[in-house]
Amino acid sequence: MVVVGAGGAGLRATFGLAQKGLKTACITKVFPTRSHTVAAQGGIAAALANMGEDSWQYHFYDTVKGSDWLGDQDAIAYMCREAIPAVVELEHYGVPFSRTDEGKIYQRPFGGMTTRNGEGPPAQRTCAAADRTGHAILHTLYQQSLAHDAEFFIEYFALDLIMDDNGACTGVLAMDMSDGTLHLFRAQGTVLATGGYGRAYFSATSAHTCTGDGGGMALRAGLALQDMEFVQFHPTGIYGAGCLITEGVRGEGGILRNSQGERFMERYAPSVKDLAPRDMVSRSMTMEIREGRGVGEHKDHILLDLTHLGPEVIHKKLPGIAESARIFAGVDVEKQPIPVIPTVHYNMGGIPTNYHGEVVQLRNGNPDAVVPGLYAIGEAACVSVHGANRLGSNSLLDLVVFGRAVANRAAETITPAKSQTAVPQASVDKAIDRLDNLRYARGSTPTAVIRDRMQRTMQADAAVFRTGETLAEGVAKMRDIHASFADVQTTDRSLIWNSDLIETFELANLLDQAVVTIVSAENRKESRGAHAREDFPQRDDENWMKHTLCSIDEKGNTNLDYRPVHLYTNTDDVAVIPPKERKY
Repeated sequence: MVVVGAGGAGLRATFGLAQKGLKTACITKVFPTRSHTVAAQGGIAAALANMGEDSWQYHFYDTVKGSDWLGDQDAIAYMCREAIPAVVELEHYGVPFSRTDEGKIYQRPFGGMTTRNGEGPPAQRTCAAADRTGHAILHTLYQQSLAHDAEFFIEYFALDLIMDDNGACTGVLAMDMSDGTLHLFRAQGTVLATGGYGRAYFSATSAHTCTGDGGGMALRAGLALQDMEFVQFHPTGIYGAGCLITEGVRGEGGILRNSQGERFMERYAPSVKDLAPRDMVSRSMTMEIREGRGVGEHKDHILLDLTHLGPEVIHKKLPGIAESARIFAGVDVEKQPIPVIPTVHYNMGGIPTNYHGEVVQLRNGNPDAVVPGLYAIGEAACVSVHGANRLGSNSLLDLVVFGRAVANRAAETITPAKSQTAVPQASVDKAIDRLDNLRYARGSTPTAVIRDRMQRTMQADAAVFRTGETLAEGVAKMRDIHASFADVQTTDRSLIWNSDLIETFELANLLDQAVVTIVSAENRKESRGAHAREDFPQRDDENWMKHTLCSIDEKGNTNLDYRPVHLYTNTDDVAVIPPKERKY
């Protein structure tokens, strides 16, 4: 098996596969503990009931409702049930979770997490290691991968999937960035765990490495991506810097205030207030700003107030946040509120998979046809446990549960020591030609200029609120920007640490996904979850309770199709939740 990416999902798969006795290689463009999972702060959801009543069935209900009924209920049931053993395993592997007085894993409340199917009080479900949970999980998983003798190829950049004539994936071509050598990884299974593509936007909480390389490779291989119109804006990115302030701050009692000092969330979500789901909080903040109650010189942001929590809570439970606020906002959180604004944070869409992590496509009328030899997990994938809107602390869970699921599936279906199939030479040649073309690109527009145009267009036209008019303008602009890539200019012809070339590859991956995102958004004539259209303010289950599939060719032409939402659970332990109005 070969795993592309060494974040939470990639490492959980890598060590799981190695643990099952399969020879496993992990390719990663950054050192594993520098992967973006390290920035996840708030925690990982699991109904352990350490700090109050809870059950995985309640977690299931909340996740379906949070997804605005676009999540696949079989995958959601699997994730919420497996959350409990998966988190207990993490603890046993060495994740240093914060503790209650009895020594159990500490759990905090998070947006949209409730008890008794929304009728009870908020659930304390999010298992946390202070406000550095992703950091703790990532380091532990890397240590476990080394302990199980997985092989790492660090600072290698995956260029393209190698597909045979029958549409099966036989491996991946990668480049060692330190010396420019090309390496063909042949495998019975290729796992894409390459994270999201947040850097398609101008302001994002994502690291600069989050360029969605797996999604780009899948699109170039002729595959369609699913539900790309659903982009989550995190309500609390630091104003001006985009750096994330975890939802855990509001879980611990932080309050959003407008220029009049009002706790305005009471108006929009009377029962859960500041702990409403992220899409609702982002829209509420945007409405306050639009109506003139924003703060600052330009009245264009909101304040997040922690001053009432007291130094003890801040030092014990939110030390990293105090540090981030000091560095990026120049604020002492014990005395001053943090200036925040909704910032692109997470991609609900991605490479469509089933809950084993196997990539699926619509083939000959079968919406669940498996692509042989190809898997996808984490933010790169769309198992559709998040549907139209992800609940906070379900993403670290998604990484761990489906990384583990791929390892279990591969152990059942992969034959150890079986010889590899012949190399599909045409596919390899195509990838090498593409490398040559970009390395010697002599156009007139530098990579950075095209990237800036793309990011600003996406930020302006595929934002928190959307209209048919702005989306149509955005689609036209993005098609032009995509076409302008033919005129890209690279100036460094070397192959050793050529950041100019690598950034050009990353831009190509971002551009395809940006076009697919805005085309899918224009096409969906309803509001659901993170996709809020002012010209179609209502959810339309009759026409739009279905997954969008969108592919793109080399010329930038897109093709749209659909897959049905799975309204079954594959278990007698929980019943399907029929759609109803989503309010809190």
